[in-house]
Amino acid sequence: MNTTSYIRGCIPLVFNISSFGFWENLKSPDVIFGYSLPLMEFQILLIFVFIIIIHSFLRSFGISPIPSYMLAGLILGAQLFNLREVSSRKLSWDPALDGNGPLRGLSVCGNIMLAFLMTVKISRRLAFNNGWLPIVIGTLSFIVPFLGGFCVRNLHTDNIDPYYMSPNKALAERIVVISSQSSILLPTVVHFLSELKILNSELGRLVLSASLINDIFASTVSIFAYLVGTYKNISPMTAYRDLIAVIILILVVFCVLRPVVEWIVERTPEGKPVADVYVHAVVLSVIASAAYSSFFNMKYLLGPFLLGIITPEGPPIGSALEAKYEALTMNVLIPISITFSTMRCDVMKIVYQYDDIWYNIFLMTFTGFLKMATGMVPCLYCKIPFKEAIAASLLLCSKSFSEIFLYESTYDDSYISQATYTFLITCALINSGVIPTALAGLYDPKRKYVGYQKKNIMNLKPDSDLRILTCIHRPENISAAISFLQLLPSTIVVTVLHLVKLVGKTVPVLISHNKQINRVVTNSYIHTANLAFSQLESVTMTMFTAITHENLMHDEICKVALEQATSIIIVPSGRKWTVDGTFESEDEAIRRLNESLLKSASCSIGILVDRGQLSLKGTRKFNIDVGVIFIGGKDDREALSLVKKMKQNPRVKITVIRLISDRETESTNWDYILDHEVLEDFKDTEATNSIAYTERIVTGGPEVATTVRSLSEDYDLMVVGRDHGMASPDFDGLMEWVELPELGVIGDLLASRELDSRVSVLVVQQQQQT
Repeated sequence: MNTTSYIRGCIPLVFNISSFGFWENLKSPDVIFGYSLPLMEFQILLIFVFIIIIHSFLRSFGISPIPSYMLAGLILGAQLFNLREVSSRKLSWDPALDGNGPLRGLSVCGNIMLAFLMTVKISRRLAFNNGWLPIVIGTLSFIVPFLGGFCVRNLHTDNIDPYYMSPNKALAERIVVISSQSSILLPTVVHFLSELKILNSELGRLVLSASLINDIFASTVSIFAYLVGTYKNISPMTAYRDLIAVIILILVVFCVLRPVVEWIVERTPEGKPVADVYVHAVVLSVIASAAYSSFFNMKYLLGPFLLGIITPEGPPIGSALEAKYEALTMNVLIPISITFSTMRCDVMKIVYQYDDIWYNIFLMTFTGFLKMATGMVPCLYCKIPFKEAIAASLLLCSKSFSEIFLYESTYDDSYISQATYTFLITCALINSGVIPTALAGLYDPKRKYVGYQKKNIMNLKPDSDLRILTCIHRPENISAAISFLQLLPSTIVVTVLHLVKLVGKTVPVLISHNKQINRVVTNSYIHTANLAFSQLESVTMTMFTAITHENLMHDEICKVALEQATSIIIVPSGRKWTVDGTFESEDEAIRRLNESLLKSASCSIGILVDRGQLSLKGTRKFNIDVGVIFIGGKDDREALSLVKKMKQNPRVKITVIRLISDRETESTNWDYILDHEVLEDFKDTEATNSIAYTERIVTGGPEVATTVRSLSEDYDLMVVGRDHGMASPDFDGLMEWVELPELGVIGDLLASRELDSRVSVLVVQQQQQT
């Protein structure tokens, strides 16, 4: 396929799109690169080959892929391969038919989609819902460096080399450096917070809110600066035209398109996906708004940014956009865009033109120092720990891939030189590699979960209420959780946490259902859950919904447990059985969550495996047989302490079965002494007829398995410890077959798919002291 163009009506130029392959000219097979499609495919292939090679080395140091994209661009740029220059004249000598044009188009598409998707996923309420501190930090972090930079902008203007840049352009370049260093781009902050897995931390929320405030100032100043530039460099009439065009765009977006988007949301049934035609219409509108903004001398990202503001995050539209376009954008378009932009760098220009750009370097350092100070001082004033204040300041000063697009747009408009452009890109590259490592050492969100006091059931004072946090993912978790809670005394204090996977949003949300709020929970069955849990007699109950990322759910659980001062967290296992006791499915995401929770929780953990028997009997007036397998260790003692609370319930009959190894001897080990004391307490209660105690001797792994399986037939609920410490019997032959290591050996036996039993299992781990 080809198209023919005529330059000035007399010189025909053939612009070829697709070739006939290598066999078109066997003597010169590289003739295929005279066609735009094969050339673009070869460019993309080179880009991803170098990205993969570089990242395969950097990932061993824990570095994210972003620096790999930048390094690939530097290698393919003027330093070595100079791919842009080589490709430029492959299609035609006409500058309008530049060989980099198709790749440039893909790069621009990536920037447009990133700006739009990131704006959609950031909640606009975030800016003003976290108190006055982020507002102060966000305001000062832009105004102070911006004004401070302007105060010193006009110094050392006498030494500007006219061969480098005219004095007026050099001052404009300094303005670009000052404004770019004063601004905070949200995609960069979100990238760093996501990489460090602290999006839902207190520090993450603070920095995100401050960044959003800063972004508002930066966007306003950017629009004003471009209007002024148009007024001076083109004509006043063009500037007035562009101002009217921007006002019209804002009015159309907020007065026309916003009601249309709201109508689409209302038209979509709850829980159903939005129609594809609406999703595609939104994306086409985004591209059209970018073209409109560019035509009127504004940055082409202005239109997508405004449309992102009016598009609701989360289901149905936000989640549909994420599902259809985010993987393509982040895994294909953005790597191409970053690498393509970085190809324009020439590191040697920094060396050759250092005398011309040294003051730009000073301005960058100076404004960066002011920004660090304006981030730290308010944090320290609010008694935020020193290390966390430094971490917040570093995040506010961080630069990464988002800034590259800002630098490139100013370079395209000739506001900055190639030397300054290269230096700014190099700083962004260093930031992308160094900042995450530095932040990991300064801020660890797990520190606040470290238990300075023992938060478990065994160490509860006799007159203290038992505080329980129970987590639910799906409707089938509700009946099992209620049935278990009904076995405990009515004096318990229950916190119910409904966990929802975050889709189409970036910032996690924690909703309290005990407060009058105007937020909409996408999962309507939470209202049914609220009614179901409220029927627990004489139980103090609080309910929350946490909408968060799957890999951050354990942090949200730990945070709620810490705030509610709970002694134990009850979570579902992820395995699901049908009503007749047949294994149905397994949720790997819930299993991963439980494994993370076991490592980081600030209190004890109970993993509940519901086979249906407990749910069937627990919600009715049936008697419940509870068996406790005791081997030894702190987890088994915690399990006994929990079961001991059930003895006040007349419906519950408890049996403690102690498994003793045939090689066990008397010991002075501290764990052995504690085990003996706990069991003596249970033996003394035997006269109450609510607790029975028995012992069984086991000789090895096979006999342990046989004993456990036989016991499962006699009880509705088995409570076991996850780990048995030094008291563990010989588990030879069992450890190799464990499917669910988060349940321990005994718990795994009882939760096995092959076990022909309806018994439910609760696996207990006592608080991990660190």
